[in-house]
Amino acid sequence: MRTAKKMGVKSVAVYSEADRNSMHVAMADEAYCIGPPPSQQSYLAMEKILQVAKVSAAQAIHPGYGFLSENTEFAELCKQQGIIFIGPPSSAIRDMGIKSTSKAIMSAAGVPVVEGYHGEDQSDECLKDHARRIGYPVMIKAVRGGGGKGMRIAHSEKEFLDQLESARREAKKSFNDDAMLIEKFVDNPRHVEVQVFGDQHGNAVYLFERDCSVQRRHQKIIEEAPGPGISPEVRRRLGEAAVKAAKAVNYVGAGTVEFIMDSQHNFYFMEMNTRLQVEHPVTEMITGTDLVEWQLRVAAGEKIPLTQEEILLQGHAFEARIYAEDPNNNFMPGAGPLLHLSTPPADRFTRIETGVRQGDEVSVHYDPMIAKLVVWAEDRQAALRKLRYSLHQYNIVGLSTNIDFLLSLSGHPQFEAGNVHTNFIPQHHDELFPTKKATPHEVMCQAALGLILKEKMLTDAFRDQSDDKFSPFASSTGRRINICYTRKLSLLDGENIVDVAVSYNQDGSYKMQIQDETFLISGEILKEGDSLYLRSSVNGTVSKSKLVILDNTIYLFFPEGSAQIGLPVPKYLSAVSSGAEQSGAVAPMTGTVEKVFVKAGDKVQIGDPLMVMIAMKMEHTIRAPKAGVIKKVNFQEGAQANRHAPLVEFMDEEAESK
Repeated sequence: MRTAKKMGVKSVAVYSEADRNSMHVAMADEAYCIGPPPSQQSYLAMEKILQVAKVSAAQAIHPGYGFLSENTEFAELCKQQGIIFIGPPSSAIRDMGIKSTSKAIMSAAGVPVVEGYHGEDQSDECLKDHARRIGYPVMIKAVRGGGGKGMRIAHSEKEFLDQLESARREAKKSFNDDAMLIEKFVDNPRHVEVQVFGDQHGNAVYLFERDCSVQRRHQKIIEEAPGPGISPEVRRRLGEAAVKAAKAVNYVGAGTVEFIMDSQHNFYFMEMNTRLQVEHPVTEMITGTDLVEWQLRVAAGEKIPLTQEEILLQGHAFEARIYAEDPNNNFMPGAGPLLHLSTPPADRFTRIETGVRQGDEVSVHYDPMIAKLVVWAEDRQAALRKLRYSLHQYNIVGLSTNIDFLLSLSGHPQFEAGNVHTNFIPQHHDELFPTKKATPHEVMCQAALGLILKEKMLTDAFRDQSDDKFSPFASSTGRRINICYTRKLSLLDGENIVDVAVSYNQDGSYKMQIQDETFLISGEILKEGDSLYLRSSVNGTVSKSKLVILDNTIYLFFPEGSAQIGLPVPKYLSAVSSGAEQSGAVAPMTGTVEKVFVKAGDKVQIGDPLMVMIAMKMEHTIRAPKAGVIKKVNFQEGAQANRHAPLVEFMDEEAESK
């Protein structure tokens, strides 16, 4: 929409009821609701979208990154109804969308491919035989897959059928097709992809490569361009192979040819994404292009704006995907409100690609991505420094995010050295997920100071509005009715209660004591824009942090990290019973129950699958937290369960023993 505005083209948004107040609706010149939140009834409803195109007299449809962006039938319907589909011809989507067909076409075009089975026979036995022939580990992939959906790795024959069944279920849900292919799994490969562009005049170019190796759940989280350590010779061969691939299917528009690369920089065709990629901004940053503008121009029949020789590579760019998820809980996605959201300032070298604002909700219905943070600098080291600096300025309160994890990842020595591969996170797990240390006492004092000064702000505001200037409630000096010069604050550092004894000094400073340590503290709250900052001096050391106090939690964002300090809630106010999980299994997040494996009376062992839930476009297997007998299953297949809802209840041990 930004590019369309820049080009003087009107834009029309479609939205589901869940997205009524979303940013893309506000940005568009016109917007139309196309149905309820489930994507099958809205964003995947082709006829509804085409109806909006007709009503709004739109000449073209840009399908974005997901949903119908690689759907042959939708591209065909657009063509039949005289609406331009801003993407390749439906034949290219079909040929490249079916992985078995695409491998055969690539092989014939002279593009190197990985050994695998892409045949018609989809019986368990046939697929298992081919996996044995290819040799474990093997990758099981949905033939029509994409975005890490319907994809599993089987490391041995023992786990093959379980992984196959899980991949089929997810593929059926995501693509309505559970046909699978089997491929040799290249150990510790790099994921390197090439941006290609074709026009309707037979021209095709490449805009260099992106390295998207660092992934979790087969989904990218940090992408960069160009690929670290790739020589100009390998870069040229990659680009030429990608152009060959595009020309083999008469490709038009933006596309990405994905390769896996081994440690010797040999590369093999993996698949082609017949759309614009989520990570296309890193390519734009190093080539000085606007690929969406190219898409619109090429869709209108123009030639590609630049020749291959005119496309120059300059500098280095990174993209970090900021997700609503908990890296410490196996990257479990989570929905929720963005109670506080502040970002680094955007400029020519820092882009914030987002669809949300402060106060918006990350919906349970769609992908948990909040934003993409994109930075550019003259070289890789400078770009990496800029990425880390900007991540520190990306502050979110209200739900779990992966920002601290991205900081940990981008600061890892092996990442800094460019030694990236798809197994990076599991391989460096211990360094990327360090054991949480106790918060330093100096930081606990800063949290206490922030709380006291925020109270002072509120009492000052009360005094200014109050008629009774002598009310003890309008005093913020610590000298109130029944309050002496010293008070005790109890703060929560994780599960641990930390007691802070605070003495108010005559000069407005404070003496704070934690255990046998004493600190002299002073400071003030500053307002900058919509944000509050705490400037504090702790035993003479001055620092400045962003301060957010919400929902019994004090958040401090420092230039070098962040801290989250809780205020203990009395037991009688605590909503969630700590014993809930012991007596059964609870929903880790809001979602739909897809499959139920157990019934009342069944005996289960710890770790046995109880049910499968679908939430935020992902499948989650709920497993037994302990061995026991099922007392009750609270949700049937197709039912919606809220976060923390008890899914399955166990017999208590006394009942079992009887």
